[in-house]
Amino acid sequence: MADSAGRATPRRLGALAGAVALTVLGGIAPARAADRPGHPSPATPIEHVVVLFDENVSFDHYFATYPHAANTDGTRFTAAEGTPKDIDTLARAGLLTHNPNLYTPRRLTPAQALTCDQNHSYGPEQYAADGGRADKYVENTEVGTCSGGLFGRPGLVMDYYDGNTVTALWNYAQHYALNDRSFSSTYGPSTPGAVNLVSGQTHGVVSVDPASGTEHPKQTATPDPATVKSPDAHGVGTLVTDPDPAFDDCSNRNHTGSDALAVLRGRTIGDLLNARDVSWGWFQGGFRPTTAWSGERGAYARCDATHPNVGGAEVVDYSPHHNPFAYYRSTANPHHLAPASVAEIGHAGPANHNYDLSDFSAALKAGRLPSVSFVKAAAHQDGHAGYSDPLDEQRFLIEQVNAIQSAPQWSSTAIVIAYDDSDGWYDHVYAPLRNGSTDTAPGSNGKPTDSPACQAGPRAAGGQEDRCGPGPRQPLLVVSPYSKVNAVDHTPTEQTSIIRFIEDNWRLGRIGGHSFDARAGSLVGLFDFRHPHNRQVLLNGDGSVRSVGPIRRVTPVAAAIVPGPAVRNTAAAADAARFPLGAVVAVALVAAGGAGAFLALRRRGRAAP
Repeated sequence: MADSAGRATPRRLGALAGAVALTVLGGIAPARAADRPGHPSPATPIEHVVVLFDENVSFDHYFATYPHAANTDGTRFTAAEGTPKDIDTLARAGLLTHNPNLYTPRRLTPAQALTCDQNHSYGPEQYAADGGRADKYVENTEVGTCSGGLFGRPGLVMDYYDGNTVTALWNYAQHYALNDRSFSSTYGPSTPGAVNLVSGQTHGVVSVDPASGTEHPKQTATPDPATVKSPDAHGVGTLVTDPDPAFDDCSNRNHTGSDALAVLRGRTIGDLLNARDVSWGWFQGGFRPTTAWSGERGAYARCDATHPNVGGAEVVDYSPHHNPFAYYRSTANPHHLAPASVAEIGHAGPANHNYDLSDFSAALKAGRLPSVSFVKAAAHQDGHAGYSDPLDEQRFLIEQVNAIQSAPQWSSTAIVIAYDDSDGWYDHVYAPLRNGSTDTAPGSNGKPTDSPACQAGPRAAGGQEDRCGPGPRQPLLVVSPYSKVNAVDHTPTEQTSIIRFIEDNWRLGRIGGHSFDARAGSLVGLFDFRHPHNRQVLLNGDGSVRSVGPIRRVTPVAAAIVPGPAVRNTAAAADAARFPLGAVVAVALVAAGGAGAFLALRRRGRAAP
C-alpha cells in the first residue's frame, strides 16, 4: 500500500521492520540493513531507547494485587475490561492471607509512603528467598522499626502498595506492556544492579586510594574487604556492595571521606555503542556540580544540590554509587563537565556521555534525543525507601514519560521502566538459579556469604564467585507506540535483558568476559512491531489518566544547556586526548540556592545501599 507520492505507509513500514526485528531479536541473523554513514540503522522500528532506572522495589511491593485496588484512599484506579488475569501476583497466588512468612502482607496507604529502608545485601536476600520457599524475609531482610519520621512496623518487609498509590505504574501497565518475570541479574544492592544494567558483569573490581585523585586512581596495596569480594592474587574480585566510584569528584562526600573507592575493569554497553558510533548518554539528577572543578590537579567539583521529598526532608540530589559508568575509565566524566552544546549530547565531547538530567530535557525538546538514554532521577525521586518514596518516584516517572511522549521522537521510541534491586522487599516468585557461587566467608549477616541454594547452584561462570543469580523479582514495563497494549509478558528476563535488546537492535555484538547479556531473556514479548498502536497516553500528577489520543507531530524547538557553575577552560593534556572535541567550553555561573545545613537522608558511601 502506498500514499499519493508512492511512499509506503507507516503501518506497512512498521510491518516490514517488525518482520526483520523478529528475526534479528529472535537470534536468526537476516541480511543486514544498509547503514547511513555515521548512523547505524536499528534492526527494529525502535530508533530511541530510554531506560528510566529507579530504585529498590520488588514486583510484589508494587503489583501484589494488580489490577485490583482497594479504592479507599489515594487516587482511584479501575482496571479496563480485558486486563489479563494470568498475572503472578500475591493475590492470585493466595498468599495475602495464607503466607509461610512470620507476617502476612498488608496494604500500605499513600499516607505511609515514606518507609524504613529494608536490608538488601547480597547474602541476606539469598537467605530470605530460602531456595525458592520465599519464607524467611522477616528473619533476614526485615527492618520494621526506624527513626526520622519514617513509617515502620513489625512485618513491614512483607507489605505492598496498590494502584491507589502507584497509580501511574498501574496505568502504564494498562495502556502498554508489563513483564511479571523480570529479576535482578544477581542478588544484592544498588551498585551491582546498576553495573549489571550496563555491563552484565560485577566481577573485575579493585579498590583504590581516594587520595590518589579521580583521573589516575591508584590501587590499594591490599584489597579493601568492604569493596572487593573473593579477590585473586592481583586484588581483583567481585562487587557486591556500594562503594563509590573512583572516577567521580563527588564520591566520598565530595572527596572529604576516606573510604576506599572502586574501579571496574572490562567493557560496558557504552563501549559497544561508541565502537558503532551509536549516540548514547547517562543522565542523572544532580550531576551538574554546585561547585565546578577549577582545572587544577588535585581539585574536585562538588555536588551539593538538594531537593525535599514528600515528607519535607532535604535529600542530596546526586548519588555517585548510582552512576555505573563512573566505575569505568572509558565511560566516566570525573569532573562533571557539561556538554559544549545540545548538539554534542550523546556524542564524543568533554562530558564523555555523562550528563545532568536537564541535558536530557534539552536534547528531547531539540529533537536530538540520543539513540540510547539511561535516565536516573535525583535521589528524592528515585523510589529508594528511607529517603524517597513511591509518590515522589511517580512524579518523576510521569514528568519524564509525558515529556518523551510530547517530543518529536516519540513515534520511534521505547521507554523501559526498570529497577536496580528489590530493597529486600518480599516477593514470592523465585528464579531458578543460572549461576551459582560457593563463597563461604562470613557475610554481612555473619552467615556464609552464599546461601546453601547458591552453593548448590550451577557452576560460577568463569569461576567468578559472588555473582549468584538471578536474584529477586522486580517490575519491568515497556511504554512505546510499538509495545503491546494491556498485556503481561511472562518471558523470564533480567536487568541484562535491557542491554541485550540494545545490542541486538544496533547489532553491537556481546560484551564478552562472562557478561550475563549472553544468557538474558528477550524483551521482544513486550512488543508488537507489526501493529503499532500509535497512541499518546498522558497522565496527571497523581497518576490518573489525563488523555489518550493519537501521536501528534511535534516540531523541535531551540534548547540550550542549563548553566551550572563556571567551568574554566583549563583541561589537562590528558583530558584533551581523552575528549577529542577539544577543551571545555565555559558556561555561565548561576547562584547556588538553598545554602546552609540540610538533612542528607540519602546516605552516602558504604552505608547507602
